[in-house]
Amino acid sequence: MTQRLAGKTAIVTGSGTGIGAATATLFANEGARVVLADLDEASAQAVCADIVAGGGKAAACHVDIRDADRIETMLAFARERFGPAHILVNNAGMGAQKHFLETPLETLRAMLDTNVVGTFLCAQAAARDMVELGGGRIVNVASHSGFLGSSGRAAYAAAKGGVIAMTRVMAVDLAQHNIAVNAVAPGPIDVPRSRSQHTEERRTAWHRAVPLGRYGEPREVAAVILFLASDEASYVTGQTYPVDGGFTAAGLRVKQI
Repeated sequence: MTQRLAGKTAIVTGSGTGIGAATATLFANEGARVVLADLDEASAQAVCADIVAGGGKAAACHVDIRDADRIETMLAFARERFGPAHILVNNAGMGAQKHFLETPLETLRAMLDTNVVGTFLCAQAAARDMVELGGGRIVNVASHSGFLGSSGRAAYAAAKGGVIAMTRVMAVDLAQHNIAVNAVAPGPIDVPRSRSQHTEERRTAWHRAVPLGRYGEPREVAAVILFLASDEASYVTGQTYPVDGGFTAAGLRVKQI
């Protein structure tokens, strides 16, 4: 075990399932003291229990990332249990699939409130602690939808595109405080939401569009997040890393003869 995050406190939002759960577990395996924060506290507690049972250090709490007061409570919880956070992973978010003409304003506002405002509030609050610590790492979870015009993703793409743009500005503004800010942009990942929402037609389309020909695993995204949160990425900031099996790199693909 490399213990790349030994001595560090990390907060992972949306850590009750999927990419967040995989990231929190990997961080704990690498020596971090992990705060698992989720709107569904019970799911975060379950992942936390597994981490602790495996010898890791973790604690779970409730957070609604749309609520600045709840975010401050989350940070206070981290300070009390493990000390101020050196690392924040902004994984909590929500998605939607709707044709542009059928997308209600409420959906757009929900996407922006959760994915953009929530990321902004969490990063801003955590960065204030990181300034006092002399540095830190923030990793935002964006999406391939922030780069490409996937059908039915107008509201979601607007939000995730905002996260990508905001990541660049955060990185520039926080560099003077030794805080690195980067993002990952997952493609299709095998998580509960994709299993429940992706039709057979959509799954087939993904298998055809992704050069590696499959959905990714949460642990594969978590591994890139770990890199960006570690000292190995000490000269990397303001970047968004696709973790998508080559989807955003692919152009026209034909069978080679």
